Amino acid sequence: MEEKMNIDTLLEELYAYSMFSIRLGLDNIKEICKYLGNPQDSYKVIHITGTNGKGSVSTTVERILIDAGYKVGKYTSPHILEFNERISFNDKYISNEDVAKYYEKVKKIIEEHNIQATFFEVTTAMMFDYFKDMKADYAILEAGMGGRYDATNICDNIVSVITNISLEHTEYLGDTIYKIAKEKAGIIKNCPYTIFADNNPDVKKAIEEATDKYVNVLEKYKDSTYNLDFNTFTTNIFINGNKYEYSLFGDYQYKNFLCAYEVVKYLGVDEKIIKEAVKKVVWQCRFEVYSKNPLVIFDGAHNLAGVEELVKIVKQHFSKDEVTILTSILKDKDRVSMFKKLNEVSSNIILTSIPGNPRASTAKELYNYVENKKDFEYEEDPIKAYNLALSKKRKLTICCGSFYILIKLKEGLNG
Repeated sequence: MEEKMNIDTLLEELYAYSMFSIRLGLDNIKEICKYLGNPQDSYKVIHITGTNGKGSVSTTVERILIDAGYKVGKYTSPHILEFNERISFNDKYISNEDVAKYYEKVKKIIEEHNIQATFFEVTTAMMFDYFKDMKADYAILEAGMGGRYDATNICDNIVSVITNISLEHTEYLGDTIYKIAKEKAGIIKNCPYTIFADNNPDVKKAIEEATDKYVNVLEKYKDSTYNLDFNTFTTNIFINGNKYEYSLFGDYQYKNFLCAYEVVKYLGVDEKIIKEAVKKVVWQCRFEVYSKNPLVIFDGAHNLAGVEELVKIVKQHFSKDEVTILTSILKDKDRVSMFKKLNEVSSNIILTSIPGNPRASTAKELYNYVENKKDFEYEEDPIKAYNLALSKKRKLTICCGSFYILIKLKEGLNG
């Protein structure tokens, strides 16, 4: 029990760094890494940014490179159940001992040199140093927010990936697609190869202003096709006569697959390895089959774009009266539009709260945003709400709306 207490205390201290406001600039992270001996220069960096799909792309590239025999570090955010998920090496999360070891090392530098670092900067520095000590061949880095001023952006990437762009974090990144794309394209610098999956001309313009060494996979693979298999929940993808059975499910996963595929083709990975590896990719809370009987899907659709993609999948195979949805949506999201969209695929939507989260609303407050009240009900307690959803005995139950509600459910149901 002792170690558990220590890690909790340590993480509380680490999270307290979030109290510093998000400040644009790379001076802090550069300075911390200078005192660590610039660990970020000791491996090949694959840098990934974009509005949606970063996690799917990074996890797919990770699986393929590990199966190809490389030593691979991966850095993602946010975590779903535990902090350690953010930093993984060869598909294993960093241990509590190593979290403590690298945190102490970075903390010492920050205190000695009086650096006002944020939570993300501290965590990023820990990750860079850990991957160096693990002798990683590749580090796959997911930008936390934006790109240009993101703490991950102090490396020379061998490949840069911009998955797609939609309006998000507008208070930090700009209020047009072009401005946001410009921020994301800040990761490119002198990178020899940039991959993106977005047909918006403003995205292309922003990327062209940063580099002429780029490929839009939607253009390159425009003759490729895919279909969704609702029996196995795999996405079947067909490229140049080859079939790939991708274990991540959904229309949007096709674009993510193309990004990941282009990365590993560029790095020279063998076709056979790619085909086998993509059957085994696991990414929790992305159309995750939580239970088969009854059929329960967990999906981290937490913004309107995410909900639209989820609805698109469900519509293909289920009628409105076959689906129950359990959801909770944070205050800073477009709740009215999201509820309307979910109502297109379900006539029974249960709203719940996310206890202990300051960005959350009560279930009752959410209910006030609903226009079509007859298809909605609410239950404040998430576990009671989950049991209520299952009691409807519909063909499909979906839990979605925020990673935080999925965390509460997983903790409560597994606990």
